[in-house]
Amino acid sequence: MHFFNETYMPCILNIETSTEVCSMAVTENGNPVFNKENYDGPSHSVLLGVFIDEALSFTDSCGMILDAVAVSCGPGSYTGLRIGVSMAKGICYGRDIPLIAVPTLKLLSVPVLLYQDLPDDALLCPMIDARRMEVYAAVYDRALRVEREVAADIVDENSYLSFLEEHPVYFFGNGADKCRTIITHPNVRFLEKIVPLAKMMSPLSERAFMDEDFSDVAYFEPFYLKDFVATKPKNTLEV
Repeated sequence: MHFFNETYMPCILNIETSTEVCSMAVTENGNPVFNKENYDGPSHSVLLGVFIDEALSFTDSCGMILDAVAVSCGPGSYTGLRIGVSMAKGICYGRDIPLIAVPTLKLLSVPVLLYQDLPDDALLCPMIDARRMEVYAAVYDRALRVEREVAADIVDENSYLSFLEEHPVYFFGNGADKCRTIITHPNVRFLEKIVPLAKMMSPLSERAFMDEDFSDVAYFEPFYLKDFVATKPKNTLEV
């Protein structure tokens, strides 16, 4: 995968709230200069505002000027995505800067592409848990070209078989664990502890910035993939 590599790279505030991990990072020149992460569960409504206040205080005190806000746009937790997008929009309005939407499953693939030794013909299948035996998943090649679009899949022993017959396929994300005992093809590969993090967004958010691939701040909505079904309040995020 060829990430952006030119002289100028923007300063972007990146937000990720699609799973139970809450994270944000300010990146400049391709590197995180301020980063906050919390893995303790769905407390995004409280934590994210604190993280962002700290980040904006840091950038302002350092004389850094934000060029854009990037937000992980789904699929994922309905509540988490709404919190992240709402916060991103507020900053964009307040500072009159553009909004960048980063697909969550592509973001989930970034650390795999950066840090895993993959064969040339490998395919990536990032997965977000969607309850029971359902996952939100897509299939990409090593350049993040789409081999299969994002979909809500009910996993069984024949899932992704056409890809597994031709390629080694790497499964990862919080939806992949439920597939371990079901998908047993010789070409299956499972990677552990891969979560979407704001500090990994810069290759995607910077490329979108330089391409002027911005979202409408007023009308943008997260990519929920399927309609939210209202339930009685619980202590966990709805997905």
